[in-house]
Amino acid sequence: MQEIGPAVRAARLSDVPALVELRLANAEAHLALDPDVYRLPQREAVVAHFTALLSDATSRDAVLVAEQDGQVVGMVEVLRLPEPPAHQILRPEPSAQVHTVVLDEVRGRGVGSALLDAADRWAAEHGLSYLSAGIHHQNADAVRFYRRHGYAPSGTSWVRRPAG
Repeated sequence: MQEIGPAVRAARLSDVPALVELRLANAEAHLALDPDVYRLPQREAVVAHFTALLSDATSRDAVLVAEQDGQVVGMVEVLRLPEPPAHQILRPEPSAQVHTVVLDEVRGRGVGSALLDAADRWAAEHGLSYLSAGIHHQNADAVRFYRRHGYAPSGTSWVRRPAG
């Protein structure tokens, strides 16, 4: 018997508690990767973010959730990036960054793939030229996951803290 994948749908206000738990669990995992880069956001700030995003009918962004047996088991945010100002050299292309989170207990069962497929469809329907994902270089599972879905490195981000 073939296993049926998760149902993916647009998030609703009633999903905010599940989205908050996903975000906070994701933050904990990233803190373990690099505590100098990541933080654990305040629960109230995460609640406010998702409540505002899902309350705005004119939002240019999307939050999609994967649901199995009536439980939210994953999410993907599709957050549009601003186009470069006219004085810069980058070509303006409508794009968005995706942030995917899947509960540990359902990883490897197609939940993340279903979410990225849905994000891809949403992006195409909304005229986006490309999607990007910010991935920490030490997050080998995420690097493999996104690479398997056609994402590839694009440039390199170099950083330096001011000496002063």
